[in-house]
Amino acid sequence: MIIIEMAGGLGNQLQQYALYRKFRTLGRETKLDVSWFDKENQKKMPAKRELELNYFEGLTYEICTPKEKAALAGSGGIAGKIRRKLLPFTVHHFYEKEMYHPELLGFENCYLSGYFACEKYYGDILDVLRREIRFPESPNSQNKQMAQEMMECESVSVHIRRGDYLNVENKAMFGNICTDAYYEKALDMVREKAPKARFYLFSDDISYVKDKYQGEEFTVVDINHGKDSFYDMWLMSCCKHNICANSTFSFWGARLNGNKEKIIIRPTIHKNTQKFDKQEMEDWWRGWHFVSPEGKAW
Repeated sequence: MIIIEMAGGLGNQLQQYALYRKFRTLGRETKLDVSWFDKENQKKMPAKRELELNYFEGLTYEICTPKEKAALAGSGGIAGKIRRKLLPFTVHHFYEKEMYHPELLGFENCYLSGYFACEKYYGDILDVLRREIRFPESPNSQNKQMAQEMMECESVSVHIRRGDYLNVENKAMFGNICTDAYYEKALDMVREKAPKARFYLFSDDISYVKDKYQGEEFTVVDINHGKDSFYDMWLMSCCKHNICANSTFSFWGARLNGNKEKIIIRPTIHKNTQKFDKQEMEDWWRGWHFVSPEGKAW
């Protein structure tokens, strides 16, 4: 059995679900562990999260039992510590350490912990995922109107994440990647291929983007807040093209975009601890365009 630990925000949850569906297509018995979202566990978290997979319409998955989890990953407490020390070969717990682990899909019995952002794991089933990951109808009619507008023009979603990325504890890891130079180059790349492009800006800092991006080609999307921010991903997916931040949220807005001719752009790195290897990334993220923090296109 394969068990995948669910954790993190919506984008990360979708990646874990996508890996779950990939294993299922390979004929492996696969289940999800959703215990990270239990109330007692969430009390310990600095930022509270919900299992947002449940927001989708008709999305189904199997959940593991505590016994099934313990059989692979071991249990807590003294008994678990003794097992790990004396019988380490009975514990099958894999921790993601690299963007891509080529051995991963060959596992038969393992508990997997990680975010699995690399598209190579499930890129070949994205059409299946687009059919399965269905957003319920928004109660806010503005979303429907905006989606219709996006479908009728050469629309481009532009995700600008600031907020928590400006915090001291996060800036060292995620900051200064999606710079002004990054966005300027990405916008120009789209303009070159789609001269009639209309850019729809999504951000957690609306006042910043309203001040920064002015003119008829820009529309700031300020419809959804709080839990309803879920629908921003849907609106991104309704656009013809996508410019992403170093954020799994906008990665999934682009992945769920079914336009066969789409231009999808992401930063060369997701974290400052990563090194960009053009050949590897073109293999792992097929069809994507990459722009560096310095504004260089690869």
